[in-house]
Amino acid sequence: MKEQLIQLLQQNARLSNGELAVMLGVKEVEVAKTIKELENEGVIKGYSAIVNDELANADMVTAVIELRVTPQRDCGYEEIAHTIMQYDEVESISLMAGAYDLSVTVKGKNVKEISMFVSQCLAPLAGVLSTATYFVLKKYKEKGIVIEGEEKDERGYYFP
Repeated sequence: MKEQLIQLLQQNARLSNGELAVMLGVKEVEVAKTIKELENEGVIKGYSAIVNDELANADMVTAVIELRVTPQRDCGYEEIAHTIMQYDEVESISLMAGAYDLSVTVKGKNVKEISMFVSQCLAPLAGVLSTATYFVLKKYKEKGIVIEGEEKDERGYYFP
């Protein structure tokens, strides 16, 4: 049941415990207990809204920054990742496999603000070998939710 509950919450965290209980075929008290356990175990880290930034704040800029870094002795990438995630501009940071080591998603008021953040905060960090910044022009889908454009509903189409 935990996996199904997590999946439902990822799709819509605003569902009530009663609605979740009906969908899962269990009692509401069991849903509440399981959610509390998942929160206490650190499985559920928080709840957030998926927002169309163009409608909410057209001036906000998002960028994805690739970092190549030198792993530190005894702690690998952990220390530099923890340093980077302390900045308010950082939305997310992930360790990657491939051509670069860390992927950092940041938000700022404009392109210049993000550029200054990269040049003054990220690039000078000890262990950072190189950065590559990509500005997000438009989001179409995030966390399974369509942001821009209509979802095609092909139900009802019938071709004999």
